[in-house]
Amino acid sequence: MAWQQLHLQCEKANVDLAEALLLEAGALSIALDDAGDQPLFEPLPGESPLWDEVILTGLFDATTDAGNRQAVEQLSHEIAAQVQATRVWLSAVDDKDWEREWMSNYHPIECANNLWIVPNWLTPPNPDATNIIMDPGLAFGTGYHATTRLCLDWLTEQDLKDKVVIDYGCGSGILGIAALLLGARQVYAVDIDPQAVLATNQNAERNDVGDRLQAFLPEDFTDYCSQNSVLPVDVIVANILAKPLIGLAPYFATLITQKGRIVLAGLIESQTDQVTDAYQPYFALDAKHAFTAQEDQHWQRLSGTFTG
Repeated sequence: MAWQQLHLQCEKANVDLAEALLLEAGALSIALDDAGDQPLFEPLPGESPLWDEVILTGLFDATTDAGNRQAVEQLSHEIAAQVQATRVWLSAVDDKDWEREWMSNYHPIECANNLWIVPNWLTPPNPDATNIIMDPGLAFGTGYHATTRLCLDWLTEQDLKDKVVIDYGCGSGILGIAALLLGARQVYAVDIDPQAVLATNQNAERNDVGDRLQAFLPEDFTDYCSQNSVLPVDVIVANILAKPLIGLAPYFATLITQKGRIVLAGLIESQTDQVTDAYQPYFALDAKHAFTAQEDQHWQRLSGTFTG
């Protein structure tokens, strides 16, 4: 037994105080979880929305005086009173090889039309397939989320030979890399997160397509386009969220060639009409494609052709 975890349930108004008290007491890390079943959709950049009822979990080193069970149990009473916790409990965590524990959660995934996603420490099950070698790091888009899979499946159905593609909201770069492996000539990847830009460049090098992929923050991409003849492009893939997708519709229309193709993902079933309304002035949208990602949650993919 190498670690003790202290779990506290409280209202979100008391979360900041609870975090401060846990850190002051020597917690090595703090995790926040939903205490009920309250969905949170579409945080804006820089926002960190919380559930109404939150479970905080503080991790303590059980080999230290501050982290042994008796000390953490005493601490639980003190903090619970200050944050008006409705539930308090302790649990023990055995020491593990955490790097290998993390890696064991990932495995190769077969997508449509013989496209595979393979963690970079594993051997591709089918060496003759189109294999995307990925490091499932901090950036979104490792292929294990339904919206990423929807876009990958769509890409395998397109004729991408010699096409120029924009991967907007690139995350790990998986969609842009897939486009290049499927025949695209050039990819411009864009994301608001510098970590995503870094991850995309690293994964592109890992798949030997770094010379045909350029990754940017949005403002840098705008500057690059104004100084170089890169527009219009043939294909746009955007796996983001419904609200930014709606706002980006007029901008995307300036980036794409006549009869260029677009695919949008990251929206749930109830949001498709709003996104459709935003894109119909510029694009002739195809039929919707639903995919059940988890119980009672239906992710949607919209694709279409630019009409101008």
